[in-house]
Amino acid sequence: MTKYTCPMHPQILKDEPGKCPLCGMNLIPLGGTARPEKDERSHHHQNHDHHSESDSSAAGFDKHAGHHTSDFLKRFWITLVLSVPVLLLSHMIQQWLGFTIAFQGDKYVLLVLGSIIYFYGGMPFFKGFLGEVKAGAIGMMTLVALAITVAYVYSVAVVFGLPGMDFFWELATLIVIMLLGHWLEMRSQMAASKALQSLVALLPNDVTVERNGSPVKIKLEQLKNGDTVIIRPGEKIAADGLIVEGSSYLNESMLTGESVPVRKEAGGKVIAGSINGDGALKIKATGVGKDSYLNKVINLVQDAQAAKSNTQNLADKVAKWLTIVAIVVGVGTFAYWYITMGDLAFALERMVTVMVTACPHALGVAIPLVVAISTTLSATNGLLIRNRTAFETTRKLSTIIFDKTGTLTKGSHTVQKIIPLTEHYSENDLLQYAAAVQQNSEHHIAKGIMQTLSEKKLELWKSDNFRYMQGIGVTGIVNGKSVVAAGPNYFVQNNKQVPAIPEEINQDAETVNFILIDDVPVGIVSLADTIREGAKEAIDQLRSMNIKSFLLTGDNEKVAAAVSKQLGMDGYLANVLPHHKQEKVKEFQDKGEIVAMTGDGVNDAPALAAADVGIAVGSGTDVAAETADIILVNSDPRDVVKMIDFGKKTYSKMIQNLVWAVGYNVVAIPLAAGVLYPTYVLSPAMGAVLMSVSTIVVALNASLLKIK
Repeated sequence: MTKYTCPMHPQILKDEPGKCPLCGMNLIPLGGTARPEKDERSHHHQNHDHHSESDSSAAGFDKHAGHHTSDFLKRFWITLVLSVPVLLLSHMIQQWLGFTIAFQGDKYVLLVLGSIIYFYGGMPFFKGFLGEVKAGAIGMMTLVALAITVAYVYSVAVVFGLPGMDFFWELATLIVIMLLGHWLEMRSQMAASKALQSLVALLPNDVTVERNGSPVKIKLEQLKNGDTVIIRPGEKIAADGLIVEGSSYLNESMLTGESVPVRKEAGGKVIAGSINGDGALKIKATGVGKDSYLNKVINLVQDAQAAKSNTQNLADKVAKWLTIVAIVVGVGTFAYWYITMGDLAFALERMVTVMVTACPHALGVAIPLVVAISTTLSATNGLLIRNRTAFETTRKLSTIIFDKTGTLTKGSHTVQKIIPLTEHYSENDLLQYAAAVQQNSEHHIAKGIMQTLSEKKLELWKSDNFRYMQGIGVTGIVNGKSVVAAGPNYFVQNNKQVPAIPEEINQDAETVNFILIDDVPVGIVSLADTIREGAKEAIDQLRSMNIKSFLLTGDNEKVAAAVSKQLGMDGYLANVLPHHKQEKVKEFQDKGEIVAMTGDGVNDAPALAAADVGIAVGSGTDVAAETADIILVNSDPRDVVKMIDFGKKTYSKMIQNLVWAVGYNVVAIPLAAGVLYPTYVLSPAMGAVLMSVSTIVVALNASLLKIK
């Protein structure tokens, strides 16, 4: 009975098709009870599953669907062994090397061996040819199948009496070289996905949970949200969760690119796949299986690899036209040489050579290999690519707009001053009213006020009718009074005079929050944020790349100007409400700028969507920033520079591969057609060698892609 398994979690075995309980991916058949090799299973999924669901068109057909690397290698070795007697019995080889082997019926031995090589060695190409025809996507497999079929049919005809010399040795060497070339290509593709496989391998097979006060070991797929997981020193974290007991240093480098272990204590969040240090932890699981950060990263990487960018679409179009050109030139070459020389064998040889040499093999891997390597490499360095077209656009950016709080600053505002504006309320009164109305808010100002209330050990009053006023402040009922905690925008919105701000408040560095009770300003709470480490360096690096940077904030003009000046930015936009941020982005675009918006991915959503490149920074375990094109897991502004630099390198590799793949054909096709005849004639086997070498060069060039 056929078993079904998950391509990413081989420990999952089911009797029926369905979804993986760990990651939600479709289960695939094992083809019996035998379990395929890990590399092959991952390759089959990556190169078949995605395309079959999303790209059944000509551009998306997968020439290797249904084949494994071991299958190509096995066919290669068998055909190689069979090719030795074929070469020894071929009259052409005997003439070249000056020896003779002949016996009664030797041509029939050649026919049998050549037929085995043709049908057995050529089978992957025939299957690929049928797949291309069904998908309306004639390409490389079509060319190879046509070339070896022409060579085989002609050779059979010669055996049975057609005047001429057979092509069996060319056919044998051609198939051997093509099988080797495909095996090398598939190995390169699997090497490109090793980073993704290493992400999958981060999850343990077993996990220890607490049941009725005692530790119990269970399988990972049995783990549920809400379970208390026991993590011993050195063990892998099995699920996203909250630490309920213990403290330790966690290694999250494979997930975030941060090489330094991070200290985690009770109440802190942990990510599935990170490795525990020397402390013992108890964790309440909150993200199991498909809900985990790790699984979302894997899905994002897979989606990015399956999606096609503008450059990939260009490569597909070039490959399609190259196939058409190869067929036309091949037929034209045959007609020319047959008409001018009358030598059927020579004319057929030239046609076969053109078709084999012109196979868009290198074009077929030029972009996908770079895509596979760049997406997995970026994911393990904290850069998650959701939109590949936008990722390519990063190389053309001229302006980057940074949301201030949480992006360039730490976003952890601390209370600096509490100033009563009337004698009826003390500092503690103002703090308690402000905390009461802010307690239901997640804003950085609210967190700063709540932190100060906790430090002063003051009572937290109850509040009712809470309402968040986007970009303005909060309001509610406290002790029967209407309380508003808001910035200057509140007064602008309501056409009121902004109260005078005492000189003791440094407006260049402090954010002002007014406290109003029954619509009367009764006090001011000032808070200050701190610049993120690396923000100044990031802005300096952007300037060296000729990219302008602007600060966007809802804070007042003085704070915005101070931060902008401190970082050396090109300008700032202050007092901007969240729903106006999108308009500011469009204003830059209207001036012809290629704009990236960098924000927290929540209240910056409209602006992120409007920008040419939307970058969500500091999303942490929340990788579901749906409006962002690229998610930077860490909150380091320097990652923006890293992303742009990596985008340029990735695009450069794509162009290099395209130039090589197309340039090779510009030189090779005329040689195959015989333009240098009789000075030099390119044989079908040598054409196959050149085609395979061009593919290997492209694969090696893609593998040189690195991220700093």
